Amino acid sequence: MRSLLGFSLFFMIGINLTGQDTNGSGWKYPNSKTVDQVDNYFGTEIADPYRWLENDVRVDKEVEKWVADQNELTFGYLKTLPFREEIEARITKLWNYEKYGLPRKAGNKYYYSKNNGLQNQSVIYQVDSLDGQPKILVDPNQWSDDGTVALAGMSFSHDGNLMAYGIQDGGSDWRTWKVMDVQSGNILSDELNWIKFSGISWSADNKGFYYGRYDEPQKGEKFQSLNKDMKVYYHRVGTPQNDDKLIHASPENPDWGFQTNATEDGKYLVITVWKGTADKYRIKFKDLSDTDNPMVDLIDNFENEYSFIGNEGPWFYFKSDWKAPKKCVLAINVNHPKSENWKVIVPQASETLDSAGIVGGKLVADYLKDAKTQIKIFDLEGRFVREVKFPGIGTASGFGGKQDQAETFYSFSSFATPPTTFRYDMDTGKSSVVRRAKVDFDPQDYVVKQVFFESQDGTKIPMFIAHRRDLKLNGTNPTLLYGYGGFSISLTPSFSISRLQWMEMGGVFAMPNLRGGGEYGEPWHLAGTKTQKQNVFNDFIAAAEFLIDNQYTSRQNLAIQGGSNGGLLVGACMTQRPDLYAACLPAVGVMDMLRFHKFTAGRFWVDDYGSSEKSLEEFKALAAYSPYHNIHDGVAYPPTLVTTADTDDRVVPGHSFKFAARLQKSQSGSNPTLIRIETRAGHGAGKPTSKIIEEIADQWAFLVKHLKAKPRFEE
Repeated sequence: MRSLLGFSLFFMIGINLTGQDTNGSGWKYPNSKTVDQVDNYFGTEIADPYRWLENDVRVDKEVEKWVADQNELTFGYLKTLPFREEIEARITKLWNYEKYGLPRKAGNKYYYSKNNGLQNQSVIYQVDSLDGQPKILVDPNQWSDDGTVALAGMSFSHDGNLMAYGIQDGGSDWRTWKVMDVQSGNILSDELNWIKFSGISWSADNKGFYYGRYDEPQKGEKFQSLNKDMKVYYHRVGTPQNDDKLIHASPENPDWGFQTNATEDGKYLVITVWKGTADKYRIKFKDLSDTDNPMVDLIDNFENEYSFIGNEGPWFYFKSDWKAPKKCVLAINVNHPKSENWKVIVPQASETLDSAGIVGGKLVADYLKDAKTQIKIFDLEGRFVREVKFPGIGTASGFGGKQDQAETFYSFSSFATPPTTFRYDMDTGKSSVVRRAKVDFDPQDYVVKQVFFESQDGTKIPMFIAHRRDLKLNGTNPTLLYGYGGFSISLTPSFSISRLQWMEMGGVFAMPNLRGGGEYGEPWHLAGTKTQKQNVFNDFIAAAEFLIDNQYTSRQNLAIQGGSNGGLLVGACMTQRPDLYAACLPAVGVMDMLRFHKFTAGRFWVDDYGSSEKSLEEFKALAAYSPYHNIHDGVAYPPTLVTTADTDDRVVPGHSFKFAARLQKSQSGSNPTLIRIETRAGHGAGKPTSKIIEEIADQWAFLVKHLKAKPRFEE
């Protein structure tokens, strides 16, 4: 641990070398020039002085220098933080345990991922039986020296002889797909590019697959251009991508995207049509018995969700909100497609149906009961078979497989319960342990609870709280409040090494289920969208006040964290209530709510956020909370560490760049407002272990410093 004198001297030298004092706070930030950019929205002029920071860092030299200067300041400061080295050492030790993915069966072999502990990427293994001798099939750690090239999806042919797999480079959403001969391990000549937001689906003859892709972007626009005009192709193994057969396109609807599913019986190709993030789909299908059969509209509007589950002959099964806000399982006969012939197989329940699948000739229905997992098994006629029981508050994930397989696999975990993998027999209902994670801590030292609190309008909001069992509710505990609240995404209690370490050091971890998520069905989701988005921020602020009022913490000991839409959440809440928090960690956030729809996947989010260009009402709602636009000069904002990455093409880093520049200019007082910009990393998926550990250590050290915490470290 460095002395305070050493820290101060190093820090003063560092900031004098890296920038100029822009706000009289004592901090010397890199120069962020301003430009005279003003936009007119329905007669209202809005200044955008940092528009130039939207430019691609790989193309614009001025932005590249700004990033380098910011990182020099930020990393220089982070290295001086007390306990930074101890935190990284402990999290590295905790992280160093064997991590297994769920087994899957293809042909007569099983496959699973495994990370020995600190490998940058997990390795894919093949075994003849669950307890057989493993053989390496794919090792992404061999693809790059720094671990930034990752495996991003696998799909086996029905006979298990071929495997298509996706490659993700530098965290980008773009994928390159290749094909492997599983028996020999040889990589075939196939290479498919410009694939994004699409999986692949093998044809019944095992000779090719269906997939969706975009046209190649213009030079220099790979990471920023809007993704439009997706098309569906059929690729025959062994042929070049240029020879792929166009199956479906809709040039008159450039905003539409397509997900392909070839049914397991090989009889149909099902195309799910989407145009944004809302779970509202059109459905098209093609009878594959004759290549000349036309594509047929089964659902010709975007009024409801129809998530394809599987088929039994001409009966197509869907998870749907048709006349069921909390979702049901619906069956449609494609030979008699009118709605009066539809069958509700599993009616809406009091719990929210989160997902469903057909495995072993039975329906597996995954419900959320107050954000906790509940699994029910039904036959294909909708008759209840049994419920799968779990040991306490937690999350079960998995239950995948084929319709003719009598086994499936799932994992169960919670905040203080490491993952355990189970094999589940669909016929008998018996769960048997395949393996348990062995982590260097005692779960009995921790407690997980669920509480309910009132938001500003009286709505009851659930929240999970986890901490050490010996923690005292004296109002002084360092507390991390994490949230998301959007896109119908549900937050459930699951295991995380970073959160475990936070609790181990003496911190409280709290996670509310905000409106905008999917925990209580579509009404809960819609209550946090568009002109009602402020409900999400009110819920989060109420969660913070609950933790303070109930003596978990105080304003001087409370930090908030969120990523992506959760980064927006943190940005909005810290600009609306800067007095309420001692530190803020907004990650890869959507910070400019007036221009988000102009970049890459941003246009899809209009379903949740609305658009500044659509109506005066939506513009006013967005402008009222847009984090970038609601930073005001002379306000003492909490210590803030913004995090983003240079190759994030989901939420382009310009959002964070502009937010950080404006925050540095406006900050009053001595609280630091820093931005940490990861190189060769994207929105989060595929990030190597080494980068993850370094980032967590930086964030926890930042919180320990500014929450004035006295961390505990296990021997």
